[in-house]
Amino acid sequence: MDLSKAFQAGAAKRLPQAAQCFDRFHVIKLANEAVEEVRRLEVKSQPALKGKRWGTLKDHCRWSRTQIDDMHWLTHSNLKTARAWRLKEALRAIFETAKDGIDPEPALKRWASWARRCRLAPFKRLGATARNHLHGIANSARLGLSNGMAESINSKVQAAIARARGFRTLWHLMTIIYLTCSKLSHLPAPPYARLATAL
Repeated sequence: MDLSKAFQAGAAKRLPQAAQCFDRFHVIKLANEAVEEVRRLEVKSQPALKGKRWGTLKDHCRWSRTQIDDMHWLTHSNLKTARAWRLKEALRAIFETAKDGIDPEPALKRWASWARRCRLAPFKRLGATARNHLHGIANSARLGLSNGMAESINSKVQAAIARARGFRTLWHLMTIIYLTCSKLSHLPAPPYARLATAL
């Protein structure tokens, strides 16, 4: 799940024996938002940071040649954005090393402590969040679980709602959800599809 208090409360109430796992995507997304917040504040006094946004947010294996040069310059600077980027990459590395069977909890504790002491307000907040949700983040890294499937279903449902411009009843919405998200193979062909092919 993501770090929403509503999800946590619902899971604790309905599934008290389940281990809560906070999705890697949402944790890294918070780190990216913190990096972007630091960059936006610093770009006012450091015009050289203009145009460097995507390099700080993308995975290094997807950098273009220009972004490689930009990030080489940034990592050798003493800017706050460089410090923020290093914090984000360290967090990402913890998730990567957890795939090799290394327990992520001690590394997450050290990272949260570093983030809280880094003198960057967005990362101080993120460090406090990581400390408060440490066990769930460690569970996610340790077990390699993701809620990508649920996010995919949610995007299909939201697209169906937007396409229909709302539904009169919950029953109609549930029917469309089953039709768009399930893999039903025994449904008859739509009647208008036959007319279109005949024309």
